[in-house]
Amino acid sequence: MSGESPLLRVSNLDVSYPTSSGGIFKGPGKFRAVKGASFSVKRGQTVGLVGESGSGKSTIGKAILKLIPSESGKIEYDGTEITSLSEGEFLPFRKRIQTIFQDPYASLNPRLTVGAIVAEPLVVHEPSLSRGDRDARVAELLEKVGLPSDAMRRYPHQFSGGQRQRIGIARALSSRPEFIICDECVSALDVSVQAQIVNLLQDLQDEYGITYLFIAHDLAVVEHMSHEVVVMQNGEIVEQGTAEEIYRDPKTEYARRLLAAVPTMPSIQTV
Repeated sequence: MSGESPLLRVSNLDVSYPTSSGGIFKGPGKFRAVKGASFSVKRGQTVGLVGESGSGKSTIGKAILKLIPSESGKIEYDGTEITSLSEGEFLPFRKRIQTIFQDPYASLNPRLTVGAIVAEPLVVHEPSLSRGDRDARVAELLEKVGLPSDAMRRYPHQFSGGQRQRIGIARALSSRPEFIICDECVSALDVSVQAQIVNLLQDLQDEYGITYLFIAHDLAVVEHMSHEVVVMQNGEIVEQGTAEEIYRDPKTEYARRLLAAVPTMPSIQTV
């Protein structure tokens, strides 16, 4: 396994956002959100990408999903360089790479039933499925994430925050992805609910061999999820290593400050 190529490899990635003019005599500029980032994610493992708000970690997730363009550098997925692919060429990878968003209140369409929300990726990526087969898959997924199958007929506002995030996880699983980007997916939840969702994600990884990029600012959550940890500050990677190395002996003052702010996270073994 040690010689196996990583599922995801990010090399010298730069991402910038345009900025408005600085004055009458200055034209539009740019803000470098990510500066020369390089790391890899092994198949079936979790890499925690951590840092304060504005450190560039979510920008990396969006660049992998091609939601924003990369200025330079390279992103390879399963041996294929994806940064230069057109939207049409990237479409097959959207089935293989899914995401779980931060806010379970904002990421679900309030006008759709839960069944329709979870079925959306199936409609796009498996259009040949019959309505009955689709409904059966949705019911199975909802049960897998700890929700009753009759949730299909209800709407997002009828669920708690933790339940909504379970719906988001079911939606991410529906296309049978290999790789899921968890973008601050527990930060909007209560601490006890965070532990339940983390345990659920770990159980799903054990069952399906899913690979995660787990983006968070809370190192307590990352410790429970990650095999390796990448620490970002001001758009740059300042430290990376195994979770044990980072937590036991951080090399940078920034990582030590993040660890010092870690609260105690309850351990919940059932979901």
